[in-house]
Amino acid sequence: MNQVTATERRNWAEGSLAFDESRRRIAEASQWLAGGVSSNFRLGISPTPLVLERADGAYLFDADGNRLIDYYLGMGPMILGHTPRDVIAAATEQMQKGLLYGGQSGPETEAARLFCDMVPCAELMRFCSSGSEAVQCALRLARTATGRRVIIKFEGHYHGWFDNILWSTTPPAGATGPVAGSKGQQTTTDEIEVLPWNDLATLTARLARGDIAGVIMEAIMCNQGAIHPRPGYLEGVREACTKYGTVLVFDEVITGFRVGPGGAQALLGVTPDLATFAKAIANGFPVAAIGGRRDLMELMTQGVVHGGTYNGQAVAMAATVAVLKRLRDPAVHALMAARGTRLMQGMQSAFDDAGIPAVVAGLPQIFHVAIGMTERPANWTDLHKMDRARYVKFTTALLRHGVRALERGAWFLSTEHDDDVIASTLDAVKRVLKEI
Repeated sequence: MNQVTATERRNWAEGSLAFDESRRRIAEASQWLAGGVSSNFRLGISPTPLVLERADGAYLFDADGNRLIDYYLGMGPMILGHTPRDVIAAATEQMQKGLLYGGQSGPETEAARLFCDMVPCAELMRFCSSGSEAVQCALRLARTATGRRVIIKFEGHYHGWFDNILWSTTPPAGATGPVAGSKGQQTTTDEIEVLPWNDLATLTARLARGDIAGVIMEAIMCNQGAIHPRPGYLEGVREACTKYGTVLVFDEVITGFRVGPGGAQALLGVTPDLATFAKAIANGFPVAAIGGRRDLMELMTQGVVHGGTYNGQAVAMAATVAVLKRLRDPAVHALMAARGTRLMQGMQSAFDDAGIPAVVAGLPQIFHVAIGMTERPANWTDLHKMDRARYVKFTTALLRHGVRALERGAWFLSTEHDDDVIASTLDAVKRVLKEI
């Protein structure tokens, strides 16, 4: 990893980083890219969306020449940091043998074996190219298996940007029905219902009517809030789904291989019928997966269509094998957990010492910071108490001090966030809290 220079440390301490070149390049790119970006989740970032030149370990280097400690981590995938030598070597070796075969490869089979060995629910699996696609496959399997149509999802949970599931990801307080997440979205809601999460009685009562094909949820609500399930909640959901013949789907796009070798289901000891994975599975390569019960997964050989030109692409599969071989080692997660715990505790102490109400909660590998709150949230409704405007001021000031963190409150950790990086981050947090 490159050494941080004395000048960079001084600029971090002074909070003097500027982003004028990124701003200029985004404006230039807007001539050809809508908004200058290729994802709406990169729009509207304060003070500007960044243009990045390169990355190394836990650091990003932007168009203005700034070195930034990175807690975006590509929105979650870069669990081994930006330049893991083993992953890059595996992908490079495969590139010499060909990129896309339109057929199967050895690395794909090996990646599938590793996946099934690590994930409790995965008796069989399939590779996809994005988490959104994997979710669509899970919904199709649930409806086929049960002969029912209605899917239950939960407020604040995100399962991709497709019309049939982009509902109530950030609904307003007091919403009583599904809230569309996009203009132009198909408005038919006959096959989707939205319930409050962490409320077992309400879910069980709805399942008892016997017409629900599937329940999909983040087992740990990481997209918003990094909220843990209440004691007994997941166990109760599992029992109710089994009792009423409903397929239980865990969306582990964020938690999968990030919170432990077997994802949230292994960490929490509750096994779903199906689960979707992406992000950390391949450390930046466009790989996703669905795994689950053999009888459900075999429906894809019995008329349930699942396709994708780039599914199982050989270079991405070679990278996946290298990533999973590392992440199956509990010691890798234990080290991240120790460093992440230090960061979480240090940040909470900094907020407390500054007299700013805030809750730092979640898991060491993926946690959430909520300014304006004094108690840990249990669901989306609780998160309405967060002072989001002040939090954006916080992340904007952090950026000028050399630390890049997501404006929605999530902080992702990698194996490359070592003790020095954690110490530098905490120094920046303390300085910024005095400013805001």
